[in-house]
Amino acid sequence: MGRGSFKNFIKILGAFCLFLMTNAQSFAAIAFPNINIGMQGANTPQEFTQGVQVLILLTILTLAPSIIIMTTAFVRIVIVLTLTRQAIGTTTLPPSQVIIGLALILTFFVMSPTLSKINETAYQPYIKNQITQQAALDNAIKPVRTFMFKQTHDKELELFRNLAKLPKFKNPDSVPTYVLIPAFVLSELKTAFKIGFIIFLPFLVIDIVVASILVSMGMLFLPPTTIAMPFKLIMFVMVDGWYLITKSLIEGFVT
Repeated sequence: MGRGSFKNFIKILGAFCLFLMTNAQSFAAIAFPNINIGMQGANTPQEFTQGVQVLILLTILTLAPSIIIMTTAFVRIVIVLTLTRQAIGTTTLPPSQVIIGLALILTFFVMSPTLSKINETAYQPYIKNQITQQAALDNAIKPVRTFMFKQTHDKELELFRNLAKLPKFKNPDSVPTYVLIPAFVLSELKTAFKIGFIIFLPFLVIDIVVASILVSMGMLFLPPTTIAMPFKLIMFVMVDGWYLITKSLIEGFVT
């Protein structure tokens, strides 16, 4: 993803998050108010309503990073990387800052096509006054919904449809965004833990073998994890673990 796409992504962050938190019908009646810093009494109901809108908008902007993270590939990537660190046994290496940083870099890489579509179909036409604000928001949500649909399982989508007491969806366009987002997050959690389980298996075998050898030698008071860690590190380096994990994660989103 180029530097221009990243800047454009930051600029449309607030508007996009506001759309995610509301459905199309309720948002159509709300326009972005002008923000003036100051304290004065509300003399009319319209002024009071504008003040409430400003408060809601500022609250949503505060939660914007969390909202964006939960609608991208970040959830799966950071969980898999964290579980990999725990499987190796190095609880503090790599540091959490490195894990999160790598997860963010891979997330921007995965989301690059989606961000490019948002820039081309929503942001650029809007700043050129070619489309309205509502049209820009509608165009911006479409690539994100397409990405989430590809990663969302039917079981999770059906769960939240039943909880929302909605009729069966005829097509993807009939699925409300407020139903799609939790289904997507739940699907990502399930997928991430499945991958984590597969990663844990070879390291678990090493722990069991080392523990069995120590017990057979009568070394009951020697922690098996201390002896097993070098072997796990050697195996992880020999198979080029970070390369394989990164490749699997990226291919899981691309395919």
